[in-house]
Amino acid sequence: MATTEARSPRSLSRLTEIARVATRHGFGYFLRRNRLGDFVPGGTDGAEVSPSDRGRRLREMLDELGPTFVKFGQLLSTRPDVVPPDIVVELRHLQDAVSPVPFKEIRAVVEAELDLTIDQAFLEFDLVPLASASIGHVHRAVLPDGQEVAVKVQRPAAASQIEDDLGLLYQAARLLRERVKALEFMDPQELVDEFARSIRQELDYGHEARNAEIFHRNFAHGGRVVVPRVIRRYSTSRVLTLEFLHGTKVADLDLGSLRPEERRDIATRLADAWMTMVFRHGFFHSDPHPANIFVLDSGELGLVDFGQAGKLTDDDMAKLTRLFVDAATENVDAIPRRLRELGVRYDPAREQEFRAELRVLFDRYYGTRLSDIDPLQVIREAFQLIYSMNLKLPSRFVMLDKAIATLASVGQEVYPDFNVFEVARPYARGLLADRFHPRSLVRGARAEAFALGSVAREMPYQVSDVLEQLRAGTFQVHIENPGIDQIDDHIDKATNRIAVALVILGGLLGSAMIGVFATGGPHALGIHLLALIGFLVSGVFGIWLVWGILRHGRL
Repeated sequence: MATTEARSPRSLSRLTEIARVATRHGFGYFLRRNRLGDFVPGGTDGAEVSPSDRGRRLREMLDELGPTFVKFGQLLSTRPDVVPPDIVVELRHLQDAVSPVPFKEIRAVVEAELDLTIDQAFLEFDLVPLASASIGHVHRAVLPDGQEVAVKVQRPAAASQIEDDLGLLYQAARLLRERVKALEFMDPQELVDEFARSIRQELDYGHEARNAEIFHRNFAHGGRVVVPRVIRRYSTSRVLTLEFLHGTKVADLDLGSLRPEERRDIATRLADAWMTMVFRHGFFHSDPHPANIFVLDSGELGLVDFGQAGKLTDDDMAKLTRLFVDAATENVDAIPRRLRELGVRYDPAREQEFRAELRVLFDRYYGTRLSDIDPLQVIREAFQLIYSMNLKLPSRFVMLDKAIATLASVGQEVYPDFNVFEVARPYARGLLADRFHPRSLVRGARAEAFALGSVAREMPYQVSDVLEQLRAGTFQVHIENPGIDQIDDHIDKATNRIAVALVILGGLLGSAMIGVFATGGPHALGIHLLALIGFLVSGVFGIWLVWGILRHGRL
């Protein structure tokens, strides 16, 4: 998304409001330390928040700023590579729930999208929504054929409000990149880009409908998980109509009234459903919080809200299997290489340190009974390792991490003795057997042979082309460096400052020579007038140069 350089009065006012809210929640010290205090009239007084409290304060601040910032916080909670572990854990408690808009606005959206009046499209349509979030409402309704459905309707101003807030986030990202040296290891604008792609995808209910159809197809013969069918005739990019699920949200379960074995069964089936998605389907629901999961009246599990889904390719699964084998055989030295194959990036100079940290983590848990392992503690320690090593995670595995961490939290809430790894183990074992079955090995070898044969067939022609270009003098090598533009910009600024300094120096020397050697002509303050003018002009340029240097924080 392109952003304008000039800040409109409205956006400046909103940035000032954000800064005030940040100060109220104890982050005034951060604004002051990073030369952002000019956005808060009256100063940025306030003590620095303690590290143990900063996650909670940040979560409360994002909650107060509104739905778009809540969703941005939810994105940050999936990035343990750039966000400290204590903040990640707190941000995972953010909930996207807001007050509903008047029903007449919802009616207008439905009628405009379906090109029918509500009375023509539905026999019944509840005025009060079942759920209300930042992007849309969910209403119970009945179709003309008597089928009960859930209708998800986008808020009328959702898209425009989100685009306005994205503009502010881009401005904030630019300010952070320019002024906050502590964030030089990351690119704030890249985070906003990722968030913009994610939330714009959520605005398209057609995308969610396609995800729902894939989940419905994958579980069509499962028997224990129900995914509502999409009613295509009553669905558009802003209205999504699904079969209605009769049951209770996991978030609303009266856990105190359930027997321990019932609670354990629910937690186990939750984990079983997600392990099936991850290890069998390669397509998983990446937001398994308690409001998106139902325990149906039939005893089955029901899933809703399919806007966020992750996909793992067969190649991903093969690489994950190799990682699993190395972990199972205590081959810790090979794990960094397996992670690189999966797309995890880290500084090669720190590989020995990475191996040592992995071995500490591995030795702590390897051989320990699963019932003695706290999955959430393992996840927190993994987050700490990711953050301390500044690992860069591929987005598909970040989504998988988020899903597993959320699922572990939900499972332990339902059944405190629940351990997600107990359910994951048989799936990983089955996956291992499948990957190393002779049939799979033969199929993999055949695919590799075809690929290598293609490379061998093309190589002579490619070598011939390179030699021909070398002979003709047209061979070119292109080198890309993501930071070269910034270096070029710094060189331009430095060159301009040197040029201005030389002009000032020339003006001062010339004026001094005129003042010493000129005897005739007008004088002022005991100095030749031309010399005085030269001194004044050079002084103005000098003040301007020093102010520009101080403004950018570099002498």
